[in-house]
Amino acid sequence: MSGEIDYGGMMHRAMQGLIADVLQGIADNGLPGEHHFFITFDTHDDGVEMADWLRERYPDEMTIVIQHWFENLKITDEGFSITLNFGNAPEPLVIPFDSIRTFVDPSVEFGLRFETQESDDEDEADEDGEQGASEADSFPPEGGAEVVSLDKWRK
Repeated sequence: MSGEIDYGGMMHRAMQGLIADVLQGIADNGLPGEHHFFITFDTHDDGVEMADWLRERYPDEMTIVIQHWFENLKITDEGFSITLNFGNAPEPLVIPFDSIRTFVDPSVEFGLRFETQESDDEDEADEDGEQGASEADSFPPEGGAEVVSLDKWRK
C-alpha cells in the first residue's frame, strides 16, 4: 500500500460506473427524450474490437454517436459492445471503459473527459505547490457542456 488514498483512480472508476449505468438504462429502455451520446475512445487500447477498415480510417481515436440507429447494446464490467451503422453497413464494436476519452450528452450539456497520463511527471503543482483542478479546455468546441476532468490526479 502506498500510504495515500487514490482519489483520482476512485473517481475515474466511479465515472466509468456512471457511464455503464447510463448505457445499461439505454440498453434496457431505449433513449429517452432528446438524449444522445458522443463517445470518443482510443482505438489502440487493449480490448477495442472494430473492423479493420474502421481502424485504418481512425488509427488513433474515434467518436461514435449513439442516437437514432444502434443495435445489440450490451454492457459488461469491462466495457460495452454495440452495433452501429456506417454508410448502411452495420458494424459491431467492442469498447472497453478504459479506452473512453470523452462521454458527452449534448441534450443536457453534460460531459466527462478522461485524460491519459503518460507519466507521473505530468502532474504539475500550481504556484502554491498544490494540485489544481484541470480545466475543461473548451470541450466540446461548440457545446458548452459541463466537462468533468478526473485524470489529473491519477497515478
